[in-house]
Amino acid sequence: MFKKGSKLYGIFTGTCPKCHEESMFKNKNPYILSEALDMHEKCHNCGTKYKIEPSFFYGAMYVSYAVGIAFAVAAFIVSFYFFKANINMVFVSIIGTLIIFMPIILRLSRTIWINFFMSYDKNLAKK
Repeated sequence: MFKKGSKLYGIFTGTCPKCHEESMFKNKNPYILSEALDMHEKCHNCGTKYKIEPSFFYGAMYVSYAVGIAFAVAAFIVSFYFFKANINMVFVSIIGTLIIFMPIILRLSRTIWINFFMSYDKNLAKK
């Protein structure tokens, strides 16, 4: 399921959707906020161009909304049902979760978006 060659592997590792060999992002640490969304122009292994067209990643904003909702629901469930927090603390935990995980949500939404349009090609992977 999470093996090299699967969509989930490409999404969660942030690697090239075609060969799964190189990170799409210049800096692996998403918490360096000034570089959080800096991406390579193309994959150095297979030559796949990441920005298929101008403004390609605007579509990732819609994915980001859905991923953010998933994180918010998870924060709600953990704080309300497991920690038995009151509604004010639940709200604070949701906001805190979204702020803390913002760089990861942004990167995750970009990798999900590009994986909608590209698929793994085992012939492009390094042997």
